[in-house]
Amino acid sequence: MIELVNIEKHYDLGEMKVKALDGISLTINRGDFVAVMGPSGSGKSTLMNIVGLLDSSTGGTYKLEGYEIHDLSDKEQARIRNRHFGFIFQSFNLFPELNALENVMLPMGYAGVSPTERKNRAAELLDQVGLSHRLYHYPTMMSGGEQQRVAIARALSNRPDLIIADEPTGNLPSDKGKEILDTLINLNREGVTIMMVTHNDDQGALAHRQIHIRDGKVAQVREGALK
Repeated sequence: MIELVNIEKHYDLGEMKVKALDGISLTINRGDFVAVMGPSGSGKSTLMNIVGLLDSSTGGTYKLEGYEIHDLSDKEQARIRNRHFGFIFQSFNLFPELNALENVMLPMGYAGVSPTERKNRAAELLDQVGLSHRLYHYPTMMSGGEQQRVAIARALSNRPDLIIADEPTGNLPSDKGKEILDTLINLNREGVTIMMVTHNDDQGALAHRQIHIRDGKVAQVREGALK
């Protein structure tokens, strides 16, 4: 599905060049559950942004389903991002002026899905994550765990091939964090590919593989409990 070869990301800060990623190579296959781990500043989120087409690399090769990403136009990359990737962020990133149903419907609007189908699918997804009783609640009316489950439903709205989760339990108490992790595990069992950035060793151990990043390089790859 995804093949990265010698991916680099450099930032020029005046006369100083910072290497956020320094020759990252890895493969993510369909159905994988990959945990990207490492200390703060190691390059985890930069790697996630590049895989998710939210940022571009300075060097190296990124192939998605055999196609070189650098050969695709910005418009085509945006289409892939919207139709094939789902994103879950630590801070939830819900729109406060929209209720749960409207937040989940939003990406489908960009994909050209009809209003009726958007509403029906959003309701189904919120029911799937246990929030059928919160359809018309706004983010400020929900707990952190509920908001993150809305974010998961939103990430699933366009039936993505890959979900990219950046510290999805980072702002949650441990019991709510377990709920979110269990949801991701169940989605993976249903065939959704998961790439999760996490600091949590226990959570990372549940993935198929742990990719440990240090100083912008792959320091270690371990098999996890789900393998």
